[in-house]
Amino acid sequence: MTPHTLLAAVAAACLTLPAAGAAVVKIDGSSTVYPISNAVAEEFEAARKNVNVEVAVSGTGGGFAKFCRGQTDVSNASRPISAKEMQACREAGVRYVEMPVGYDALTVVVNPRNDFVQSLTPAQLKRMWEPAAKGRVATWQQIDPSFPDVRLRLYGPGANSGTFDYFTEAIVGKARQARSDYIASEDDYLIVRGVKRNPGAIGYFGYAYYLENRRKLKAVPIDNGHGPVLPSPATVENGSYAPLSRPIFIYVAERALERSEVRAFVEHYLDNGARIVKRQNYVPLADAVYRSNRKNLDDRRYGTVFGGTEAVGARIEDMLRRPAQE
Repeated sequence: MTPHTLLAAVAAACLTLPAAGAAVVKIDGSSTVYPISNAVAEEFEAARKNVNVEVAVSGTGGGFAKFCRGQTDVSNASRPISAKEMQACREAGVRYVEMPVGYDALTVVVNPRNDFVQSLTPAQLKRMWEPAAKGRVATWQQIDPSFPDVRLRLYGPGANSGTFDYFTEAIVGKARQARSDYIASEDDYLIVRGVKRNPGAIGYFGYAYYLENRRKLKAVPIDNGHGPVLPSPATVENGSYAPLSRPIFIYVAERALERSEVRAFVEHYLDNGARIVKRQNYVPLADAVYRSNRKNLDDRRYGTVFGGTEAVGARIEDMLRRPAQE
């Protein structure tokens, strides 16, 4: 399933009851990770007719809230679990195995009629999005004197989104700190439509959503001091698309792993994840990372190696060598 079918699939899932006697695996969280987990679910259900996998979307933060209340088995996340969420899970007695499943490239997009933006720097993006810009930075000319005096219209994910958390950490310098006078939505397709309709618009979301809508939008190269770089699998893998490359995750609850259907689903995810990640237009991790995930699953290595922070720019291979914290 492509990201284009996201809302229809979620709505249909909410109206579909599991088959009588079927076991159920419940997943919620990130809209970015949804296409991957949903594709895995479809394959798994085709092979295991007696299991229903329900994949919902409430954003990374919303997904963790349910996960730490014991309401879901697996949480999709476009950022690592935060310190606050770690505490909530700890207080509720919810232990978890953390598994990175791929890389994403946060993609900055503008209207295709925008002919003046050839690239942007992280500093310019910060000038647009930082809290101090509210009510003050209103035109493109305020970002760069060479840009025209065109009204700046900003579109981005809402506060429950892990994409919002990561972008603000990487660009503004602190997670969840951004001007409040932008058009926010948990639905990436509303961001697509908003940027498409407004010549002065700019927005951001995951790479797969850009690829699906690349005829409607223009991706902006990011110049982090070494020249403009567009998001792509190659620039994510070689580290040149910085600082907007990021790992994406699933988290699996300890209690859920006691159920054979959850264990089998997660094993199917790990065995087929690289292929499905690539098919869904994300970037697979190194084979060694998927093997490490499987070992962590077998050894029941609970907790997170990120310590409740984003760790912008960190290599997954290096992070996995750190001790896990709960």
